[in-house]
Amino acid sequence: MTNGVPTLEAQKEEAPVLEGAERTRERRAYVPRSDIYETEDAIFVLADMPGVDEDSIEITLEKNVLTIAAYAESSDLGDYEPVYAEYESGDYTRRFSLSDQIDQAKIEASLRDGVLKLMLPKAEPARARTIKVKAD
Repeated sequence: MTNGVPTLEAQKEEAPVLEGAERTRERRAYVPRSDIYETEDAIFVLADMPGVDEDSIEITLEKNVLTIAAYAESSDLGDYEPVYAEYESGDYTRRFSLSDQIDQAKIEASLRDGVLKLMLPKAEPARARTIKVKAD
């Protein structure tokens, strides 16, 4: 608490290096904090990734695993040295396992003010249909 005002401390969780995987950059990678919410038509994921722009984000989908990798470039402070920093710069990586309930072909992503928004539309339920029998 500072002057009677509660202070919030930013937290970053460092991403573990997966077994058999190797990092190609000599920087820390963090797991972006994410909020997930659901509507009737879709599931939304909001991931906090300060310092990232749309050209430095790579989103891949393979074998029902959605992977987000983002590369944040450090700010050039010129001749200045930071006295205090809320967080260290680094890259971001996060993986989500998707079920068959998601229409993977219609996933959309957007970025605004350091927040990545993923829209994961729900798949149409299997529709009942009648199969017509043809005479040979």
